[in-house]
Amino acid sequence: MTDQALLETRELRKYFSQSSGLLDSFLGNEDHVQAVDDVSLTVDTNEVIGIIGESGCGKTTLLELLIGLHEPTGGEIRFQGDRLSTFDRKDWKRFRRNVQIIFQDPFNSLDPKMTVRESLREPLAVHGLDDKTARIRRALENAELDPDTYLDRLPRQLSGGEKQRVSIARALVTEPDMILADEPASMLDVSTQASVLNLLNDLSTELGVSIIYISHDLSTVGHVCDRINVMYLGRIVESAPTEQLLHEPKHPYTEALVNAIPIPDPHHNRPRTKVEGTPRDPINLGEGCRFRDRCPERMDICDRTPRTTESDADHQVACHLYYEHEEVGQ
Repeated sequence: MTDQALLETRELRKYFSQSSGLLDSFLGNEDHVQAVDDVSLTVDTNEVIGIIGESGCGKTTLLELLIGLHEPTGGEIRFQGDRLSTFDRKDWKRFRRNVQIIFQDPFNSLDPKMTVRESLREPLAVHGLDDKTARIRRALENAELDPDTYLDRLPRQLSGGEKQRVSIARALVTEPDMILADEPASMLDVSTQASVLNLLNDLSTELGVSIIYISHDLSTVGHVCDRINVMYLGRIVESAPTEQLLHEPKHPYTEALVNAIPIPDPHHNRPRTKVEGTPRDPINLGEGCRFRDRCPERMDICDRTPRTTESDADHQVACHLYYEHEEVGQ
């Protein structure tokens, strides 16, 4: 790891207005969906971090902020030490070459009228990169596809796994420093999922590409990530190295996610953390732990917002169980 993070967020926030009209906006009575709230992350060179959470927790909005599709409500994003908020057109072009994205749906992420060759040539033309043929062949080989077999195929001639590998090749063709992967295996069958996850693992190891891997499936995240961040209603509630988080979860929500990972042994018994109910409405969430309505460990103090503490080395958790209640608000 280098001294300077490849990508870093500091207290990043994104609120979406739910105003019912101009009068509410004028009077300051707007409602806001707090999609991302005070998220601080650090991604180093050649590091794979995971963002895990159930649907609606804000993980996709976070990814869209990182790629520049949304303007943050607050906080900042830095890439190679530079703030995205200061980028000019030239900076954005450099950023978009060096930070690529793999979308969730391989069936709709490719233009059905473009061959594999044309799909991979397009980003090279946008960024004015030469030696296109060599780059395209190298990207396909890195995605474990034979160029001679696949270059002139159309998406309809590819399986779901092959389409996702072409999407990965397209992300690799500009030779980026970072890839943002938005649940890239969730729409594939189990055997194909495993091969795609192994491929992402190899890319990080062999090419030194940093990856932010977003998913709702903790078992797949654990397969590829060096570190896992658990997200709930817009906030990171726990962050730790993968093995540590999977074997010693601290937050009750993380514990429930870990205990829900299937084990292929019908005779294996283990404790289950039962989570009742559904997440709160993300509009105007206010004070308090956002998991409190579903938490089996709820206390009165949970109506106050917990601070993030380091329970062990490099293991952070935002939960009142891990520090003295009298310290809350200090």
